[in-house]
Amino acid sequence: MSVHRIPAGLIAAVLAASASSSFAAEPPAIPAETIAVKKELLFADDFEGQPDKAWHKVVPTFAFEGGVLKGTQTRDKNIPAADGKPAVTAHAAVHGLSVPTKDSIVEVKIRFDGATMIDVEFDDREYKGSHYGHICRAVARLNGITLIDERDGGMRNDVYEMRKDPARKAEAAKLVAGKSVTFPAKFETGKWYTMVVETVGDEMRVTIDGKPSGYLKSSGIGHATKSKIELGVAGKDGCFDDIKVWNAAKP
Repeated sequence: MSVHRIPAGLIAAVLAASASSSFAAEPPAIPAETIAVKKELLFADDFEGQPDKAWHKVVPTFAFEGGVLKGTQTRDKNIPAADGKPAVTAHAAVHGLSVPTKDSIVEVKIRFDGATMIDVEFDDREYKGSHYGHICRAVARLNGITLIDERDGGMRNDVYEMRKDPARKAEAAKLVAGKSVTFPAKFETGKWYTMVVETVGDEMRVTIDGKPSGYLKSSGIGHATKSKIELGVAGKDGCFDDIKVWNAAKP
């Protein structure tokens, strides 16, 4: 399957920039209470038995093993075109879930088994204002939680192009100010955590094992049509289990 995805180096730059700026400034207060209430359950999968038809490959490789979904990054370095073979761009493993939402609550268990990053992402492939229709994402790394408005931040088409030009990085940084934030966190390898991502209106809130762990209010999060959810893993390996997706509304 041929797909057009974000170069791994650009993702790393976005996360590094957001982590640096967010830790330097005072991050926003995280609401102690939920910002969204569950409505109907749209999807649930415990990864036992045959894979649900709503899943599809985006950037391999993922595998259903022992009742969990395991992602392993295999495109871990850039390889130039040679001997008639196309170039390969390093990229995290990504698995897609075709469950359209607007406001939602996504609950999933995550486990770092060597992975450096595990994330939950929302996209709209029909939206042409951002690279590949990226809308927003919640990223867990071993030492932090990053929330990103991609639609109006680093994946906005003009900003995305600016980031490719070293001479325009400062200009791009000004345009994405406030579009991402990183909160300190600590994850242990081999341990399961329950990650909940709430998106309602222009707000996103993350909890880890019920503890408020991240919050961002930004315009792109309020995108009305989040046509799909994607799970990503950088490094080897990251696991998911017991995912549930609900429609949601403000309390």
